[in-house]
Amino acid sequence: MKLTAIIEREGGGYVSLCPELDIASQGDNVEQARDNLREALELFFETASPEEIEQRLHNDVFVTQVEVAVG
Repeated sequence: MKLTAIIEREGGGYVSLCPELDIASQGDNVEQARDNLREALELFFETASPEEIEQRLHNDVFVTQVEVAVG
């Protein structure tokens, strides 16, 4: 299953988020944040009931950019 991973710098590390399931993790670098998110997602799927997965899973997630006039 392919899911979205949004990773951004926060303080001295990186935070990763899967918006489809609202699950987050962190790491010291981008790769570690991504790998830790993958592990958190795998653990979620191993332990969650089918009902919880269905309730939390948002299939229509779109990541795009928006241009905004400033000033």
